[in-house]
Amino acid sequence: MQKIKSIKVPGLLKNFFFVAGGLFLLWIAFLDKTNLMYQYQFQSEVNKLESQKEFFISEIKKTKEEQQELLSSPEKLEKFAREKYFMKKDNEDLFILTPTPPPAK
Repeated sequence: MQKIKSIKVPGLLKNFFFVAGGLFLLWIAFLDKTNLMYQYQFQSEVNKLESQKEFFISEIKKTKEEQQELLSSPEKLEKFAREKYFMKKDNEDLFILTPTPPPAK
């Protein structure tokens, strides 16, 4: 009969706590529902939403300033209504001129 060579097992692999810790890390890193890839995607989504939040807060601030400016005088409100919504008085004619786009090359 042939002799089977014995394989030497390193001392760390004999330690129960080392093996259990390694299996735990393997489980958390790859096998769990909230693994590392999911956590990375979740964090990138959070970063994207935080940047959108900053953008919308600045836009709200600009809009509130514009609102205060428009409500401060009737002349500014009339100018805004004429420019943005093309409103006119009853005895006026309104002509809207738009620039022509440059020809495609």
